[in-house]
Amino acid sequence: MKFFSQTPNFDFMAQRKLALLISAVLIIASIVSLATRQLNFGIDFTGGVIVEVGYPEAADLDAIRGQLADGGFGDAIVQYFGARNDVMIRLAPRDGESNADLSTEVLKALRADGARPDLRRGEFVGPQVGEELTVDGSLATIIALLLIFAYVWFRFHWKFSTGAVAALGHDVIITLGFFSFLHLEFDLTVLAAVLAVIGYSLNDTIVVFDRCRENFRRAAAGDAKATINRSVNENLSRTLVTSLTTLLALIALRLIGGEVMAGFSTALIVGVVVGTYSSVYVASPVSIALGVSREDVMPPSDDDDRPADGAVV
Repeated sequence: MKFFSQTPNFDFMAQRKLALLISAVLIIASIVSLATRQLNFGIDFTGGVIVEVGYPEAADLDAIRGQLADGGFGDAIVQYFGARNDVMIRLAPRDGESNADLSTEVLKALRADGARPDLRRGEFVGPQVGEELTVDGSLATIIALLLIFAYVWFRFHWKFSTGAVAALGHDVIITLGFFSFLHLEFDLTVLAAVLAVIGYSLNDTIVVFDRCRENFRRAAAGDAKATINRSVNENLSRTLVTSLTTLLALIALRLIGGEVMAGFSTALIVGVVVGTYSSVYVASPVSIALGVSREDVMPPSDDDDRPADGAVV
């Protein structure tokens, strides 16, 4: 499937300075929001109480959320746990109330309409676990970026590698800034989505860079901006089709996936949009700014291994 009937000829690189300026503004705004408003960490990171209850038949999560809201637990996170008659409820800790007290109050709220759920377990997740998750999540993101930098350097050139990592950092910071600015809950599913955004964005960037290398090697000479611009245009149809089909699936997931998948799908939607933009307007312009050229991607010549004239072998 093609988005265009023939290869387009948009001059993307002519707008690269404006695009980089827009990206810089978004990154600065995201960093300011992260520094001032910070992320709205969920129970996975802050700690809290987990209550698991069992119903004799399939449970209605929306009805359970309504019951909990009426009982004063409007911030509770409700999801199935294994079978559809097993429900896990996560609550933020409350000062002066023990784990047992909260579990009892939750069970009382759920039984207010005559239902008879059984309490399976109730446990407290301490903030220390949340701190470990924060550190581990940050470390995982940094390691992923470093490994990507090393791979792209090995596969292409350090100038392309720097452009790729700049685009990935751009995508992660703006996605985090989006969650910070709107004060959306940031939990483990959102962290997983951020790591998935890194992989998705890298895929688009690698495809563009691979075409850039092919076009550099085919041309006897040529301007780097023109070669990269042609490569972006040649892959534009594939990039748009892939992004649009992915977005359609994510929008459907956001609409029908319920509250449990809301953060995950929202992060991926933002990440796919920003990642599509950065593969064109961040990765390639950064490589151009670093002076990428045809010589950087040419394979070693056999002549390089031959001794110079007059040399003794």
